[in-house]
Amino acid sequence: MTRAAACEAFLASVGWAKAARAPLAGDASTRSYMRLTQGAQSAVLMDAPLGGADDPAQFVAIANHLTALGLSAPRCLGQDLTQGFLLLEDFGDGVFARILQSAPNREMPLYAQAVRVLHHLQSHPAPQGLPNLSATDWADAAMLSLTRYAAGIIGQAPASGDLHAALSDVISHYADGPRVMILRDYHAENLMHLPDRMGLAQVGLLDFQLAQMGQACYDLVSLLQDARRDVSPQTQAAMRDAFLSLSGQSEAGFAAGYAAFGAQRALRILGIFAQLCTHQGKPQYLPLIPRVWQQLQHNLAHPALADLAKICARDLPKPSARAMNSLRSKCQTFPL
Repeated sequence: MTRAAACEAFLASVGWAKAARAPLAGDASTRSYMRLTQGAQSAVLMDAPLGGADDPAQFVAIANHLTALGLSAPRCLGQDLTQGFLLLEDFGDGVFARILQSAPNREMPLYAQAVRVLHHLQSHPAPQGLPNLSATDWADAAMLSLTRYAAGIIGQAPASGDLHAALSDVISHYADGPRVMILRDYHAENLMHLPDRMGLAQVGLLDFQLAQMGQACYDLVSLLQDARRDVSPQTQAAMRDAFLSLSGQSEAGFAAGYAAFGAQRALRILGIFAQLCTHQGKPQYLPLIPRVWQQLQHNLAHPALADLAKICARDLPKPSARAMNSLRSKCQTFPL
């Protein structure tokens, strides 16, 4: 059975075969989304082909956990986990990023809600069995900056030993500690404003199926060091203060770990965005690379990351116009 035929069979099985359909913006994964409208009702179809990194069964499990905590995750209205189809509650169009394009003055209150949601999530026990990455695992993920980003620009990947060792070291020394549940892609494209709900439930959560155990600052880094939009310095400072106040942490014990995971995340995203172009034919992510580069430099400026900063300066080319053209020229020339 073709993928299209399997989709039609699923929609028929859940009573939405005759719904009007409109594609929704996707993301960097292999998933796709479609809004279905049937009379006064609407829902979202998630098409998540099996075999990828994203498991629709995990999406359902994490959604149930979030909902049990009083948070807003899309309710599952129908599922076929053998094929990778989910019919989900439609949260509408109130994506934080879209709201802030026309109303930037709402950044502070929206982000304040998101920080309170983070604290609430991290104050409760996580589900059993979530992956729990070591400092070495986190450093492994960041090596895409060499194998995809640097190699795509200069033609070959620099040796990874120095960067890997330095990043593992700063995470071990400054960013390790008690684990909490992290959602990993906690940013303005995956947060929805739901004004008809109360309290923390006004923040709709999306794209959480890769949730795992991690350090408390990681999702805050994801929120404030957004690869897709600039968060104002005032909002970043206020949200860091709010997070520290809620969690009872001190700035002195927080700053180095925040910078360490900011650097790790930026390094990984540089590699992912380069890979999306050179291996998956998606050059639209290249214009985002200079922002991520600047975030990397900001994190590397912390004194605790001095050795890591020297290695990055040596091994990672700046995203100049020439460098970006080099990546663009290789668009989808490499198999995954």
